Amino acid sequence: MRILVVEDELKAGDYLKKGLSESGFVVDLARTGPDGRHMALHEEYDLIILDVMLPGIDGWHVMQDIRKTKDTPVLFLTARDAVEDRVKGLELGADDYLVKPFAFAELLARVRTLLRRGPPREEALIRLADLEIDVLKRRVTRSGKRIDLTATEFSLLRLLAVRQGEVLSRSLIASQVWDMNFDSDTNVVDVAIRRLRAKVDDPFPRKLIQTARGMGYVIEDRG
Repeated sequence: MRILVVEDELKAGDYLKKGLSESGFVVDLARTGPDGRHMALHEEYDLIILDVMLPGIDGWHVMQDIRKTKDTPVLFLTARDAVEDRVKGLELGADDYLVKPFAFAELLARVRTLLRRGPPREEALIRLADLEIDVLKRRVTRSGKRIDLTATEFSLLRLLAVRQGEVLSRSLIASQVWDMNFDSDTNVVDVAIRRLRAKVDDPFPRKLIQTARGMGYVIEDRG
């Protein structure tokens, strides 16, 4: 499980990273609002622990930006203990709110509770225009015509389809499909996309896999 901690106080950040790491989590630490927002939006985490009072951008705005595109569980960890602050945090989309000072045992219990909830269950059948993906049977059809894909091609298509309408960077695609990081100059993702397009898009008049120049790829129906 991978956790992002966004905390500007040096001792508190180091304490959280050490304690969570010793509890078996992989922990990244951001010490400013802009850094935390960038990491939250461009990396994949199972949970985000977010302070409110941060340099650059406060935690409220970071939370708002996260919820525009992601459902990652977020735990506010802050000294702001007013009822209106707790209400604001939850209304912005946070999953929990813990006030400093805190007992690490309680924080750990809340973290594990949030992680047990897990991600939303993936739909067994994903549809986009005339494209259908049967996740359980690993079967893909378009306009009723069966499309045979390799295991990697299927994983790539499923990733794009589950997050349809969202531009995915090459590094994110590489980490999700191949479970590893590729150097930025490699074209392995581009090659895989070209092969997928040859099967899913090229034989059909309506193109679904789009290139976001300089950013990555997105699957969507543009009519």
